[in-house]
Amino acid sequence: MRQNKIITLILTLLTAGNALAAEADTLKVVDVEEVLVIAAPKENRKLRELPAAVTLLSQQDMQAAQVNSIKNLTGLVPNMFIPDYGSRLTSAVYIRGIGSRINTPSIGLYVNNIPYIDKSAFDFDYSDIERIDVLRGPQGTLYGRNAMGGLIKIHTRSPFSYQGTDFRIGAGTHNTYNASLTHYHRASERFAFSTSGFYDYEGGFFRNAALGNKKIDKTRATGGRFRGIYLPSEDWKVDLNVSYEYSDQGGYPYYYTGSVNPAAQSEELKPYIGTISNNRESNYNRNLMNTGLNLEYQAQRFTLSAVTGYQFLKDRMFIDQDFTAKDIYTLEQRQRIHTLSEEIVMKSKGNGSWQWTTGVFGFYQWLKTDAPVVFREDGMSMLQQMLGGVIPAKIEIPMGPGMGLNILPSLRLGSSNLLINGNFDTPLLNGALFHQSTFKDLFGVAGLSFTAGLRLDYEKIKMDYDSGTAMDYTVGIKGEMTRGGQVIREMEMMPETALTVHSRYQGSIDKDYLQLLPKFALQYDFKNNRGNVYATVSKGYRSGGYNIQMFSDLLQYSLQNDMKRQTKEEVLKAIENSPGAAYKDMISGKFPDAGENPDARSATEYRPEQTWSYEAGTHLNLFGNRLHADAAMFWLETRDQQISRFAGASGLGRETVNAGKSRSFGAELALAAALTTDFTLNASYGYTYATFKDYVTNARVNGELQEISYNGNYVPFVPKHTLTVGGQYIFRINPGHWLERIQLNAGYTGAGRIYWTEGNNISQAFYGTLNGRISFQKGRGQVDLWVRNALDKDYAAFYFESMGNGFMQKGRPIQAGVELRCRF
Repeated sequence: MRQNKIITLILTLLTAGNALAAEADTLKVVDVEEVLVIAAPKENRKLRELPAAVTLLSQQDMQAAQVNSIKNLTGLVPNMFIPDYGSRLTSAVYIRGIGSRINTPSIGLYVNNIPYIDKSAFDFDYSDIERIDVLRGPQGTLYGRNAMGGLIKIHTRSPFSYQGTDFRIGAGTHNTYNASLTHYHRASERFAFSTSGFYDYEGGFFRNAALGNKKIDKTRATGGRFRGIYLPSEDWKVDLNVSYEYSDQGGYPYYYTGSVNPAAQSEELKPYIGTISNNRESNYNRNLMNTGLNLEYQAQRFTLSAVTGYQFLKDRMFIDQDFTAKDIYTLEQRQRIHTLSEEIVMKSKGNGSWQWTTGVFGFYQWLKTDAPVVFREDGMSMLQQMLGGVIPAKIEIPMGPGMGLNILPSLRLGSSNLLINGNFDTPLLNGALFHQSTFKDLFGVAGLSFTAGLRLDYEKIKMDYDSGTAMDYTVGIKGEMTRGGQVIREMEMMPETALTVHSRYQGSIDKDYLQLLPKFALQYDFKNNRGNVYATVSKGYRSGGYNIQMFSDLLQYSLQNDMKRQTKEEVLKAIENSPGAAYKDMISGKFPDAGENPDARSATEYRPEQTWSYEAGTHLNLFGNRLHADAAMFWLETRDQQISRFAGASGLGRETVNAGKSRSFGAELALAAALTTDFTLNASYGYTYATFKDYVTNARVNGELQEISYNGNYVPFVPKHTLTVGGQYIFRINPGHWLERIQLNAGYTGAGRIYWTEGNNISQAFYGTLNGRISFQKGRGQVDLWVRNALDKDYAAFYFESMGNGFMQKGRPIQAGVELRCRF
């Protein structure tokens, strides 16, 4: 009886009215830019008419490819790779050999024309997204900092062009559930709004062997969005966007692959090789709110827009930083970010021979980070060994023929934990002026155009830091009188004395810089909208900054130096009143001197990364728009490339370093074809050859620091090949039937080879995953059956090395589910 009720409910929803999404029944590839009218404050023409490599994804494309977050774009866009690892804290986006794991992004992100400055906000829910545009290559002239590899533009649906209520509910294996509800309402000819809410839950995919095989990557997220558009007059538009999202997840399901040096493999950790074995549970939660106000004025000859954005992010990460069954150390990081941005853009209207865009942009970001590190029981043992150099193991003093004095110092840490506090304020100010002009029908040649642009970008970064620790320890000295090498008397020269050492870094540093970001493009447009060919030269940059993660490493060095200094003073003071007083100077010379503590600026600062890009390509519309073809070749020269790695000296904290120079070149091809009205195919391929040209640094090899050259090695996290092949077929059933049509979608996406380290000693060979969906549609409803990674491909999504150990995160296994969509 219950089953019959469920079937009745589904059939009721399926027969609610018209098609959920109208599809063009013409024999051509649907032009996303014609179907979806998107307000673009900077571009004068459609994206496929510009001299740039672009990929456009409609909402139907995203449903077919099962794109529900930014990390699902890997492979769908040629030469784009976004590893799905860790948590939503960071989204490492790589395009054409350009990308970043930590700190500032290399790929820009805009949502409804609002910039998302920090990549901690990149990974959010896509339930009501209408369209995604991905521009590859530097977009610095119009979009400035951190768009040196490309730009992702995300758009939600306009309530003026779409009305009704969309409901979605789904479930899948691995205890996956989701639901969303979005209402679009046009209240009058002047005002329309949309409001939405969603809830997602994932039961987890990976188990932790050190915590009773408990699933450690469960995720839940909830939130909503409001968009209101008001048209005060025919010339003005006010567009307000507000979104909020809360997510709470476990994370960091890293498999322990063993010691990088097999000879140094820990016997204690051997049983955990090939498993996830964090002894402490890690998690990440985030509150994210974004608000944007777009004001647009349509004059007779130009469009003026003012875009104001505000973003608030508050999050907390707790992580077992050694990622093993040992209890070495943990990190807690709390961020609080407020970002206020403003952009005013004026651009020409019409299809005249001179098209131009000019504007001013600025933002200010308040970022406060609290990042305490705690060394646990096994970590204190490690520190005990490291601090063994604070005092000599034994001092032998000759006292006469056959006589001698042995000095035996001892040092013992006084607690089982060590807390290193870290509080950082890193405000950021950016301002820019930009202009770009396009001259059409150059030299009287119809279709020939030249584009030139320049941006002046100013940035000031500052870091107020306060990081310190205090450690209790005990020092004692015993003496042994010897005759003929035999101990004849023992004496206590310094009883065990409890001491406390304090180490602290506190201060403020800042820097600023200017960047000029030019762009030049030559383009020829074929007649009758058949496409274009182009050549583009442009510059982009990724901003510099500070490695706040390095302060725990700095404090370890300063702690050792401060202990050397304090211990020597206390020992010499005690010896003055002992039988060894006469040998005070000799004993003093045997104690190591304290060195200079590392400088915070030189240890934490990294420079901006810059790239020049040279690109030639084409956008073609062939066979009466039945085939869209996009192709490009590129060459990028990058200077001061920023590389993320664990600190070379200790292997603990992560840092960004400048890697000298690198070079990236390759090609891309994307095809979309309508073979029949109901049968469409798409394919894309990207090739990137990215190598270091000048990168010599210090690295730990078999436990020792050595100078090593990575020149000629592949840049990590850059797949050499990306591939997507997909298709869609629609079975149409007679009108009036209980089922109107069945839609089949299948896609194969692959990437590789991917090198994970600068040494190129660990890599993931080319791999691919197969996704599929079958959709049963009736009126305003549809039921989808879907599968991801249908072949259950086993592959590495991420790999890194820390403290001499290797760790890998696997890609998600096969997953299947059902989803119900309907519109009221």
